[in-house]
Amino acid sequence: MTTTSPLVQTTAGVVRGFWRESADAAGVPSAAFLGIPFAEPPVGELRFAAPVPHQAWEGVRDAVEFGATPHREVQGEITLIPEPAFPGESTLNVNVFTPAPLAPGTDAAESAGLPVLVYIHGGGYVSGSPSSPWYDGAPFNRDGVIVVSVSYRLGFHGFGYIEDAPMNRGVRDWLLALEWVQENIANFGGDPKQVTISGQSAGGGAVLTLLGMPAAQHLFRAVYSISGPPTTTTLDAAETVGRAIAELGGVAPTRAGLGTLPESRILELQASASPLNASDDESDPIAGLVGLVSGGLVLGPVVDGDLIPLPSREAYAAGIGADKALVMGATDQEFNMILAEGKEAMAAIPAAAILGRLVDSPELVEAYVAAHEGLDTADTVGQYITDSMFRAPALDIAELRASRGDADAAATWLYRFSWSSPTIGSSCHCLDVPFFFDQLGAERVSAVAGDSPSQLLADEVHGGALALIRDGAANWPAWNSTDRQARVYDDPASSVESDAFATLRMLLPDTVAAA
Repeated sequence: MTTTSPLVQTTAGVVRGFWRESADAAGVPSAAFLGIPFAEPPVGELRFAAPVPHQAWEGVRDAVEFGATPHREVQGEITLIPEPAFPGESTLNVNVFTPAPLAPGTDAAESAGLPVLVYIHGGGYVSGSPSSPWYDGAPFNRDGVIVVSVSYRLGFHGFGYIEDAPMNRGVRDWLLALEWVQENIANFGGDPKQVTISGQSAGGGAVLTLLGMPAAQHLFRAVYSISGPPTTTTLDAAETVGRAIAELGGVAPTRAGLGTLPESRILELQASASPLNASDDESDPIAGLVGLVSGGLVLGPVVDGDLIPLPSREAYAAGIGADKALVMGATDQEFNMILAEGKEAMAAIPAAAILGRLVDSPELVEAYVAAHEGLDTADTVGQYITDSMFRAPALDIAELRASRGDADAAATWLYRFSWSSPTIGSSCHCLDVPFFFDQLGAERVSAVAGDSPSQLLADEVHGGALALIRDGAANWPAWNSTDRQARVYDDPASSVESDAFATLRMLLPDTVAAA
């Protein structure tokens, strides 16, 4: 392995990274370039503005440490993934992992032209970090793929309504980061025409949002959404929350007014707006979940009629993103674990009584409870939350795209991650992420996957991602409305199953369910 620090020319200047020696038998080294700013620091006049490309610097800029993160320690961690926070103002940056960087002065035509994975982290749009050890791109580098992880403004700073500020500032951060990839990735050894965007949880929602945005279509060719909720938040809903936060802060809902509040105060105020904090009544263990299921994530992408002209489902129905290959899936029990503490208290309450607060249709409640006979109340309710937020929307989108029948449309593939965590006891939220990245030895993976997670399962999940990224098609049959085949990841054996989401069809819109 070379000991010379790799240098790469970007549009703003030269960056210096560092080599890491491969720990596997393939012996493929990986160069890391960390904390490269793609935008000016979002402070001062830029705090609530659209992102501005970073100005040029002189000389060589070190890119050997992670950059500042919008994620702050005060926010805590709302996922099972270790997501470190780093202080500082220049929070809009990318991390690039590549086996084939080009030295400055080298003709871009000599680029290795490798496919590129751009990864957007999750965290409910209010937390999370692009610098998690789970997102290290060395295993993808080993397999001939460049990885770029990106940061974006979170919570109110990224998505909150302000009278005189652009909406969807965090979404605009994604767009500028993807533009940076288009302009610079060839010098890191990548092919800007072979970009796949992926993310998990809110990050999975982010890539589904981008898939339905006309302004983003030139920036990627494929999408891999892991446990991603589609975008549905209306401008009216966002405005209501934004004005409420400003009122609680005692300021006008303007850039000038909100600009007087320190970041720490904004974080406190946005926490109060979360549906999960809808009630302090300990006798009502699902009050917050009722708000989450009915109102969704209040600080996230907003259908503003401009940058995001339509809700995700309507955008796909209109054919937006139809030419992009799409893989979607979720774990089988994403959110079941969040009711674990209330399991005993809920045991005496019929599942139908609680589901009646989440579902308008008594007939649907009856059918859902019957389809999940044998589960206790907490698990039935948890499964409904999992199904309604993650699994049924993925099925709905797959059916919708398949039903359009466009001759030149790209295919859609669905998967289920069914393997159950030996430490948590279910196939829970975030469990599949280290398998996707083939990072089973990373920090804190054992806490969710046990001391001996299956490398075979990682090979299968990681291999499925590689197939899409490198070939533009998954390595199992595409979804159609006849046999409805999906990949089911499990250990000791994964499989391809027909009608693998049969129990979810009752949750689909009538127009699709009847198709």
